[in-house]
Amino acid sequence: MRRTLVALGVVAAVALGGCSRGSGDGTSDATASSSVSTPPTPSSTVEVPSAAHLTDQGSRLSFGDAAEVIFESTDNKGTVLRLTVRSVRMGRLRDFSGFILDDTYKQKASYYYARVTVKNVGHGDVGGAEVPLWGVDKTHTLLPAVNFTTEFRPCPSHKLPRRFLPGASLTTCLVYLAPDKGALEAVSYRPSQQYDPITWTGTVRPPLPLKKPAKKGR
Repeated sequence: MRRTLVALGVVAAVALGGCSRGSGDGTSDATASSSVSTPPTPSSTVEVPSAAHLTDQGSRLSFGDAAEVIFESTDNKGTVLRLTVRSVRMGRLRDFSGFILDDTYKQKASYYYARVTVKNVGHGDVGGAEVPLWGVDKTHTLLPAVNFTTEFRPCPSHKLPRRFLPGASLTTCLVYLAPDKGALEAVSYRPSQQYDPITWTGTVRPPLPLKKPAKKGR
């Protein structure tokens, strides 16, 4: 049975396998930014370990760099995460052949796969949360990662495990859909509109070469 690709929200809140992600609303990064200066770290009650070195808001990083940030999940749990965007690769429409693409937004998007690592370097447990990273396209629109309920082999994507205790780490792959054949310009950590985002940029790798069909024996 083919699985339906369900799109929610105005631009880019996308779910695969019939499961939604409520945080995406096609928010414009440029619109959300404020001219008011922001502190280097967000106001928070999360305890920051003495060994942690929080990355300043507004930092511009390269793929492979790590950022340490305060992260508070929606259930009032918080910790310090070390986020590393390792690489970004383009995907293809044919990668989604097992899903029903029932509107032009999904059919005419550009597809990107970001390989990321998350490590809990704080004291809290934020298990079950989505990896808090957005894609940013050339129009400065924030693109939420696609939420899968079934395996997507080209880019195996997982949220944080049910328990994500201090010292735990996860390497996963995030899928972003840029509308109208758009280009992914960056990956961003932005927990609120008041936060000057931390962004990662670098060379986006081309799609993997297509596998040649095996030759039939004579």
